[in-house]
Amino acid sequence: MKDEIFLKYENEKKFQNSLNTLDEGFEDTFAYLANDVIHSRLKSTNSIERLNQEVRRREKVVRIFPNEDSAMRLIGAILIDINRNLLTSSKIYIRMK
Repeated sequence: MKDEIFLKYENEKKFQNSLNTLDEGFEDTFAYLANDVIHSRLKSTNSIERLNQEVRRREKVVRIFPNEDSAMRLIGAILIDINRNLLTSSKIYIRMK
């Protein structure tokens, strides 16, 4: 698949940066497909984006923090709570061999 893309666009100058980026990161991007591990929930950065969204949502409730330490305590508490929920959940997020 990668070779077909390169053959099709290698002579077009406007795609050279994109082809270089594809070439550099192709193996890393598709490494999880190379083995037989089933990734039922690991498909993108959606879980990280969701985590950031949850932190932002709870941070907006407080609105103004007296200092940086209080903001870090709130974020730490949120992350601990989410981690506890993930550990006790019956859902499979990453299946290891």
